[in-house]
Amino acid sequence: MKTLKKIATLLLPVILFASCSTPTLITSSWRKSNATANDYHKIFIASITKDIAAKQAVENGLQQQLEQKGFTVVKSIDVFPPDFSTQTGQKKELVLGKIQQMNADGILTVALLRKETETHYVPTGGGYWNPGLRYGYYNSFWNYYNNWYPSIYAPGYYDQDKVYYLETNLYNARTEQLIWAAQSKTYNPTNIDSFLKGYVSAIYKQMVKDGVLSATAGR
Repeated sequence: MKTLKKIATLLLPVILFASCSTPTLITSSWRKSNATANDYHKIFIASITKDIAAKQAVENGLQQQLEQKGFTVVKSIDVFPPDFSTQTGQKKELVLGKIQQMNADGILTVALLRKETETHYVPTGGGYWNPGLRYGYYNSFWNYYNNWYPSIYAPGYYDQDKVYYLETNLYNARTEQLIWAAQSKTYNPTNIDSFLKGYVSAIYKQMVKDGVLSATAGR
């Protein structure tokens, strides 16, 4: 019992930390062949969404993650008004001009591709297979049958997951060329803060892994 209490005490901080964030899975990523991590030190972040609160939260989360690593960050929400739109196609020079005036090296965009509901069947039966002497009910047909029949034939249930698919792109601020792209999915985020803790960490690690950002932005 004391041993179990010690284990529970050790695991508690891990459980509490894990409960504070929703893991993000990077499903695919692409990198331009001649891209180098030393090219990007000042990043302009643009979250593409009509939800102003979500836009601000995503850009703030990425800013915090990158600035902790020594990057300089400019957020689109601090440069353009919340209702700013480029739908007319006549504001390209204005947008790029503002970004280039700030001497940004890269433009990091985040867009929600789609949100889906996945349904899957959860059986209530099943168990651990081991026909050794440890499990006495294996040694007798009736004991085995009587043990497993109720759970095997018990009706299962259908569970639903909310899945958010995002695309994150890095562009060269001077040439506008796509340098890096990644798609990710996040299951059942409880709130925006929970989502961000998993997302910004996963995206940054993937960019470092793919060689488009340095682990630190020291020049």
